[in-house]
Amino acid sequence: MKRRDFIKTVGLGATSMIVPGCIKNAKQPPCKKTTAKRPNISFKRTIPVRYDVDVFVAGGGPAGVAAAIAATSQGRSVYLAEGHSCFGGMGTAGMVPAFMQFTDGVNFLAAGIGQKLYNRLKKDGPKIFNDNPASSVAIHAESLKRVYDDLMVEAGAEFTFHTHLIDVQTNGANVSYAICSAKRGTFAVKAKTFIDATGNGDLCAWAGAPFEKGDEQGNMMPGTLCSLWADIDWETVEQARSKGQNKKEKALLQAINDGVFTIPDRHLPGIWRVGERTGGGNIGHTFGVDATDEVSLTKALLWGRKSMSEYKKFYSQYLTGYENMNLVATGSLLGIRESRRILGDYVLCLQDFKTQAVFEDEIGRYSYPVDIHPSKPDEKSFAKFEEEFKILRYEKGQSYGIPYRILTPRGLNNVLVAGRCVSCDRYILGSIRVMPGCFITGQAAGIAAAIAAEKNASAHKIDVKELQQRLKDIEAFLPNA
Repeated sequence: MKRRDFIKTVGLGATSMIVPGCIKNAKQPPCKKTTAKRPNISFKRTIPVRYDVDVFVAGGGPAGVAAAIAATSQGRSVYLAEGHSCFGGMGTAGMVPAFMQFTDGVNFLAAGIGQKLYNRLKKDGPKIFNDNPASSVAIHAESLKRVYDDLMVEAGAEFTFHTHLIDVQTNGANVSYAICSAKRGTFAVKAKTFIDATGNGDLCAWAGAPFEKGDEQGNMMPGTLCSLWADIDWETVEQARSKGQNKKEKALLQAINDGVFTIPDRHLPGIWRVGERTGGGNIGHTFGVDATDEVSLTKALLWGRKSMSEYKKFYSQYLTGYENMNLVATGSLLGIRESRRILGDYVLCLQDFKTQAVFEDEIGRYSYPVDIHPSKPDEKSFAKFEEEFKILRYEKGQSYGIPYRILTPRGLNNVLVAGRCVSCDRYILGSIRVMPGCFITGQAAGIAAAIAAEKNASAHKIDVKELQQRLKDIEAFLPNA
């Protein structure tokens, strides 16, 4: 679906699903919608071209950082624009408390830049609690910020924070300029190759690439406003758990029945230990959020912050060891699991997951289960999630291949996509969206963009064997290439 067709179809309706609409007596934010017709204006301005580079990267999350580092490793000039105040996206500003699995239990799948980052965190950061690369690795957000900073500075890529991609200029199937807004004003970036690592596929969608969003009815996974909590007695928590107590699922149902929660959300990922007495909360959902709509995001953030008092009551009154816990902070970014999926030359799908597919143009492999959070807070949706999450997972050593063709958007010659918005169906999105998966697609997009810029070639037509060899040179995991 083209962006213009999607806008015509969806209009402003997507935001009506946001969680305050499900809450009795919920107050709406001050930015209320109106059906009154608003006038359009023509806005034209001459702006400077501040950067002229081989590769432009939109977004400094795990995929964008991996792409920038990989492209600079090939001797290409790179500029990265990040809208927030730090690299890392969900794992830093979003306070997601843990990386999902880096390995399949045998092989380090996020090898290359992902492994370099993991090793640096273990060496330079504080003690990592819950450190199991085959399952999850807890995140100390401030340490992760510094590691991202160091890796980018060492790579030599140019970058600026507080710099937002706001538009693109195209010439047929080529993007000519990325238009950015920052404190010094609006400016353009000229590049030979562009990488969309925005998570929402903004650059690709604005350039005219087709995309999909949500399920057949347009429902998307809910977001989560992650959080940091202090004064958790982890020793008591573990002791209770070892005795078969602290069963959060049972306690959660009791709290729902007791009326603790405004929304009867049965899905509770939990709190990860990230310090001696601190925990990172991946708790609560903002149902119906559309990350491509600022009104929807506003409502979701309001509810996410409001809901923390309910989760404090639940943990402190229904579980042992959390009695004195206190909220330190919530993320400055909302944790987003799903928005646009840019359609590429291949759409990675559930069948590929089931068959542990191998591809000739493989640029990596991954193994995280299919994890599609229920889009609605009802028993039927939660039961479907539980069944899929139990069945659609791998044994030790198993993984699926990631083909290069999911990084090449249809209809655009000099653009690649990496991270959460790669070309896949909703099932694969439930797996590949997590941070180690983003490292894998990001570094491949960075090397591919460097090759395309170097040879003045379309991203669709680069030599995949050369791409695979260059990925091997930076120690990517490519057993089938």
